[in-house]
Amino acid sequence: MSANLASTPSKTAAPHPGESTTALRPHAEDAFAAELAALAAQDDRPRPARWKLSPWAVATYLLGGTLPDGTVISPKYVGPRRIVEVAVTTLATDRALLLLGVPGTAKTWVSEHLAAAVSGDSTLLVQGTAGTPEEAIRYGWNYARLLAHGPSRDALVPSPVMRAMAEGMTARVEELTRIPADVQDTLITILSEKTLPIPELGEEVQAVRGFNLIATANDRDRGVNDLSSALRRRFNTVVLPLPESAEAEVDIVSRRVEQIGRSLDLPAVPDGTAEIRRVVTVFRELRDGLTDDGRTKVKSPSGTLSTAEAISVVTGGLALAAHFGDGVLRPADVAAGILGAVVRDPAADRVVWQEYLETVVREREGWTDFYRACREVSA
Repeated sequence: MSANLASTPSKTAAPHPGESTTALRPHAEDAFAAELAALAAQDDRPRPARWKLSPWAVATYLLGGTLPDGTVISPKYVGPRRIVEVAVTTLATDRALLLLGVPGTAKTWVSEHLAAAVSGDSTLLVQGTAGTPEEAIRYGWNYARLLAHGPSRDALVPSPVMRAMAEGMTARVEELTRIPADVQDTLITILSEKTLPIPELGEEVQAVRGFNLIATANDRDRGVNDLSSALRRRFNTVVLPLPESAEAEVDIVSRRVEQIGRSLDLPAVPDGTAEIRRVVTVFRELRDGLTDDGRTKVKSPSGTLSTAEAISVVTGGLALAAHFGDGVLRPADVAAGILGAVVRDPAADRVVWQEYLETVVREREGWTDFYRACREVSA
């Protein structure tokens, strides 16, 4: 017997009367509802079962573009188009999608927007940790009802994955390799047989058409809880790279900082591209172990110095400039954030940072004010 869970609500409860409806960080399907609606209205291409948009429209939503009616779709991901096309195509098949990459390469961001564009709901999420139990992927129980009436449908608490199977939607599993191996393997039957047995009830949930799963994992977690070969075969792996060029990374940081600033109601700050470019340059050089001109080798610190961290540093700098400065983003506004991102190991990383300041930043033309600001917070 197959369980029918289609009536289970998939969105969070409405706010209580008097409670603010302005979310600090809206879900992708809410924040970009107008773009999704515009795409759906003009999307005349074939759509897989229960998809809100065609694969072409999903890719356009992520990569950006201009629709025939002039509607501008903002890019959500800046990177090789083929990567997005492969990811979207994978979701249109019966294979699950694994987004792999170093921390800060937008894996979570891409998975959320893929789910929003495909299913119109990015909230069917399992957050992977070392303590994630099997119930988070399969199902749990309302123990009060279980003790009172025994195993029953009313006592069963479906997981986000079970709900996605029953409703033909996209489920998400974040940080898959942080989940214990025996819990990871509960996905094998789900992904291969497209069923989830419920032995306590003598039933099973069969995935309806439209169901698929997106998982993310980062390269730094290799060896923590490696995927079994059986589970890895159920995924099509797409590797998200770091931005290829400094210009691409500056563009990504600028776009995200602008979005975050609006959501936080930060006062408008004049164009800070010059400081954003400096932050990106420092991060890329320390990350690559080589200066942009290829002439000087530098030591790399222990941190990842990802694009996401650059976004955080610049956002913090904008807040400082707006609330405690003169409204212009300056080196002093980002210096402390850079120090915090670079020096994760107080002993080893501080030596790396000081050496980089003295051998690279100090000698760089036009960077005197930046050097002084960094020296001041590093003292």
